[in-house]
Amino acid sequence: MTLPRPALAKAALLLLALILPLSACQPPPPPQPQTGKLGITPTEVRIGASLPLSGHAAYLGQETLRGATAYLSHVNARGGVHGRQITLVAHDDGYDPPRCVANTQRLIVEDEVFALSCYVGTPTTTRILPMLSEARIPLVGSFTGAYDLREPFQRYVINVRPSYYQETAAAVGHLIENLGLKRIGVFYQFDAYGFDGLKGAELALKTYGMTPVARGSYVRGTMDVEDGLWKILESQAQAAVIIGTSAPSAKFIKLAREHNPDMVFYAVSFVGAEEIAKALGPDERAKVLVSQVMPPPDLPETQALLWGVKEYDDLLNQSYPGHPPTAVGLEGFINAKVLVEGLRRAGPDPDRERFIEAVESIRDYSLGLADTLAYGPGDHQGLERVYFTKLEKGRFVLVTDWARPFAPRGCD
Repeated sequence: MTLPRPALAKAALLLLALILPLSACQPPPPPQPQTGKLGITPTEVRIGASLPLSGHAAYLGQETLRGATAYLSHVNARGGVHGRQITLVAHDDGYDPPRCVANTQRLIVEDEVFALSCYVGTPTTTRILPMLSEARIPLVGSFTGAYDLREPFQRYVINVRPSYYQETAAAVGHLIENLGLKRIGVFYQFDAYGFDGLKGAELALKTYGMTPVARGSYVRGTMDVEDGLWKILESQAQAAVIIGTSAPSAKFIKLAREHNPDMVFYAVSFVGAEEIAKALGPDERAKVLVSQVMPPPDLPETQALLWGVKEYDDLLNQSYPGHPPTAVGLEGFINAKVLVEGLRRAGPDPDRERFIEAVESIRDYSLGLADTLAYGPGDHQGLERVYFTKLEKGRFVLVTDWARPFAPRGCD
C-alpha cells in the first residue's frame, strides 16, 4: 500500500526524530592521523635507518651507523635539540632491496619515525622512493650518489653527498686530460648501482667524443668477476672505471694486474677506500684511484686543516675508543649533522613539512669541511666537492699532483 504524500512526510520526520538522539550518543569519528608529527614527542624525536649491518656490504653500513651515532650521542649528551633526545632506530637490510622495503615500511608504520636517514646503497634506496612520497617522510643523507635520488627533483629526499655522475665526470677528466689515457673500460655491478655508475662514465666519456672500449660486469653479492675481467682485458683497456663493492673490486684489480701491470684503476666512493685497501694489501706498484665525497679523515693534514674532520675523530673516540676514523664513517657523521641542523632550524614545534623548509633555508653553512653546505627550494643537493685519493703504502692518500699522481708523496 502506498502512503499519501503528507503521511509519508510525517513518517520520515518521526524516523528522523528517533535517529537523531541515537546518533548524538555515538562518539565522533577519530581524527585523521597527523603523520607530519609522527615520531615527535615532548622529549624525543625518532629517526629511522635501513642499512647493511651484515653481508658483503656490512662494512659500509656499520661505519655509516657508527659515524652517525657518534654525533647524535654528542648532541643528546648536550640536551638534544629543543629539549628532545634523538633516537636512531636502525634495521639491517643486508644490502637486499626487498628487505630494505620491508624495513622502511616497518619504520614508517610500526616504529612511527619522524624522518629517515643514513640509508646505504643504490639498489636498496631507490626502491623506497615511492614510499617517501606516499608517506610524506623525509630521507636525509644516503650513502649513494644515484641519479634517481636527484632527477627528477624529489621533495622528500635531502641529498648531502655529490652524485656518481659528478664523481665519474671528474675522474674521467683526470684520466684523459692529466694521464693521457685513451682506452677506458668500465667494470660494474649488475644492478641499479652499477648501471648508474656506468651511465655516468658513458656520459663523461661522451664529452670527449669517446665511449668505453669494453663493459664488464659481475652479479651483486658474488665474486664472479672473471667474465667481466676478460672483456676488459681483451679490449686492451689502459684504465678501468670500477663501480662495485670492495671485495669483488679488489679481486678484479688483482687478476687484471697479473695480465696488465700498468693498468690504471679508478673506483667510485661507494667501494669503501679503507676496506679495498685492506683487500689489496701493500702492493706499491698498483695504480689505484678512488674518488671520495669526504676528505680522508685519517690524514694529519686534513685533521689539522678541517675542524669538522677533527671533530669527527674526537667524538668517534668518545663513543668508540680506539676505532680508526674512516671516510664512510665521516659521511655518516656529516649526514647526522645535517639532520640535526634541520631539526634545530625547524623550531620547537616541528612537523615534516616545516623540517624540509628548514633544511631548504640552509645557505653556506660550515660543516668544517673544504666546502660549505647549501640548499634551497628545488635544490636538495648539499655538497659538491669531489676529492681524489691514491693507494700508497696500503692506505689511500690525497692526490696533490696530477702531473705525477702515483709518485710517492714527498718525492721531488
